[in-house]
Amino acid sequence: MAGEFMRIEMLAALHGDCLLVEYGDIRRTRRILIDSGPVGAYEALRGRLERLPKGDRRFELMVLSHVDTDHIEGLIKLFANPRPWPFVVRDVWFNGWRHLEEAHGLLGGRQGEFFSALLARRLDEGCWNGAFKGQAVVVRDAGALPEHVLPGGLKLTLLSPTLVKLERMREAWRKDLGDAIDPGDLEAAWALLGQQKKYLPGKGLLGSSAQLDTLIEKQSRPDDAAANGSSIAFLAEYAGNAGMAGSGDEMPGGKSRSCLFLADAHPDAICASVKRLLQARGLARLRVDAVKVAHHGSKANTTDELMSLIESPRFLFSTNGQQFGHPDEEAVARVIGRSSHPSPTLYFNYLSEHNRVWQERQEQFGYKAVFNDGSGSPMVIAL
Repeated sequence: MAGEFMRIEMLAALHGDCLLVEYGDIRRTRRILIDSGPVGAYEALRGRLERLPKGDRRFELMVLSHVDTDHIEGLIKLFANPRPWPFVVRDVWFNGWRHLEEAHGLLGGRQGEFFSALLARRLDEGCWNGAFKGQAVVVRDAGALPEHVLPGGLKLTLLSPTLVKLERMREAWRKDLGDAIDPGDLEAAWALLGQQKKYLPGKGLLGSSAQLDTLIEKQSRPDDAAANGSSIAFLAEYAGNAGMAGSGDEMPGGKSRSCLFLADAHPDAICASVKRLLQARGLARLRVDAVKVAHHGSKANTTDELMSLIESPRFLFSTNGQQFGHPDEEAVARVIGRSSHPSPTLYFNYLSEHNRVWQERQEQFGYKAVFNDGSGSPMVIAL
């Protein structure tokens, strides 16, 4: 079909992630939403939803990758609005306490309980982890990686989290709640959510060079945060009517398009899954059109091993640098210096004191850098 497309919008999500992915052809546009930024970025999300065409505000999927506030709070506020919503969502992927502890009933962290309570009350039956029959969104230790094809042909291959990462998150979730509520007690979470003014929708609730190598070789501790390790991360591939993509190469009848959406996932889990995928597909390296760099460009989440397994012309960084000073210089240097693509393009949805240096080094290190225009509009990357 002529006019097939896939594009990624990085919304102005402050120090967090909020990604709108649209795909389709001249007949129809389909979309998914990945994360929603902190509550301070909610207006960017709300405004983008309002700009969707009336009568065409349908989401095939919304993904809440994990419970960190810079990923989850916008969706908490969005779902706190009473139904009917001005949009339709077919499925929501989010691991709650019921998925961390299958024998109990839901997942943790205070924001996680809030979101769980909203999903339990707001969504229609079968729309919470519907692609997984209501069970955990998780990569098992053996067998093929989980795959799911959305309407219109967008294929998602799950890379993270693993069972081990979810087990660690269970303990962190329980600790974060303290004595406030019991894990999985959605009625208590619902009542507590009603007291959180920042989520209220209205007046009332619920209504490589030597220099690069020096940077790269700086010692950095691996990311050990349980919440980040529980991130839902996946490979998205769209080949339209040409069939499903296997490696990001052009296919008969049309061009395939693909992106790695890595959330804040731990690199060991991503590398292990990518190796399984490469073995299954008989490939030496995974070629994709873009990589949404993990954890906003933290030096702990992009490793030499990961870079050796993938090839991409585009790397996307979502952060304004507040809170944690991302992206780390070492991480950006590793992307440039270890990229198997001869001249990668780096996309930053903000220009900040933490990434400005990469505006100045393009000729020196042989890459391209593109920065959003500062207007507050989403940064659009067409694949």
